[in-house]
Amino acid sequence: MKGRSVMQDWTCDITYMQQSVLIAAVRGPDGIRKEHPVKVLCRWLRRCFLLSAFDGRALTDPYEPGGGSFTGPCQTDDVKGLAHAVELYLKSIDELPHHFQLHLMHAAEILGYKHPDEGIRAWWNDFYLAIVKDAHTFPESEEQMDFRLGDKESQWRASEVVTAK
Repeated sequence: MKGRSVMQDWTCDITYMQQSVLIAAVRGPDGIRKEHPVKVLCRWLRRCFLLSAFDGRALTDPYEPGGGSFTGPCQTDDVKGLAHAVELYLKSIDELPHHFQLHLMHAAEILGYKHPDEGIRAWWNDFYLAIVKDAHTFPESEEQMDFRLGDKESQWRASEVVTAK
């Protein structure tokens, strides 16, 4: 087992800060029922940059069986696929902690700019833009994100309003 990572190989090509943002988004929000649409989106997020522990590989199809409850298929009896999950998520956004939503939004941004699979990258970019639009704000460009999360403290501090000391 030594020398292996649960992260997919492509994540080695992004900055440490971008990897850290993805890791921070892995955990779903506390206190939310297991059938909530956000849980479906969290499983898809995990499938897009983690390896399935049970399968020992990346699960790139959101509906493929496998993955247990952590990286399992991205639908439930109430949520009929990813498009439906996004629709329900945006309708129920007030039920979720804002802090969690920021983690999910920033992870979606990274996947939407950096994922090596064109289809997966486009899906996450569309989701990122939907979250940004729903929040009545503006998307960050890939260049702005790379500057802010570029593993250079001075750039990160220049991008923050309030920073840690």
